[in-house]
Amino acid sequence: MKRLIKKTNDGSHTVFHDDLKESFHSSFGALTESKHVFIQSGLLYFNKPELTLLEIGLGTGLNTLLTGLEAEKKFIKINYYAVEKYPLEDSILTALNYPEILGPDSEQLFKKIHEIPWGEICQISDYFNLKKMKIDLLKLNLKERFDLIYFDAFSPEVQPEMWDKTNFQKIIKAMNPGGILTTYSSKGSVRRTLAAVGFKLERIPGPPGKREMLRAWLPAN
Repeated sequence: MKRLIKKTNDGSHTVFHDDLKESFHSSFGALTESKHVFIQSGLLYFNKPELTLLEIGLGTGLNTLLTGLEAEKKFIKINYYAVEKYPLEDSILTALNYPEILGPDSEQLFKKIHEIPWGEICQISDYFNLKKMKIDLLKLNLKERFDLIYFDAFSPEVQPEMWDKTNFQKIIKAMNPGGILTTYSSKGSVRRTLAAVGFKLERIPGPPGKREMLRAWLPAN
């Protein structure tokens, strides 16, 4: 499994998976995409003092890092659960330039995200708790209830099994009423599957290079 660091258009790094021929982030900007899809369209959609969040696809940890920074900035207590079947090698993680771009406050946080043990919930900062789970989503037993889902798996074309009805049924059953799921994909098959399991859907403007993305929610009633 060969994975290489590449620079995207906003100067931030992504990782290219040579076997799948796909990058972890948009070539138009890894940092720009993560902020738009998951922070602005997901995390900042809420106005709550505490959130429980599930990320499907920890990857480089960029979404996790941005969320941890927002937790401290906005004084939001976040309990963050991240699923990753194939963690990145330390040699790649230590070479990523996110702390260099985001500033000194991010450096220690990014280091902790990747150094904490798998399978344990750990306090990363005053407002941010993290549990990393090295497991296939299909085999994961979700006991918690989530307000927010970051669905950041590889694309449906490359990893169709991640976007199937079984996974979305599992996810919606683990969500609190009024909870939302946000993802970069707006593919028709994804919209139909999300709707079929009970989500309400909203197509909203996507990040640079993408006309649309999806935000889905579980109705409160």
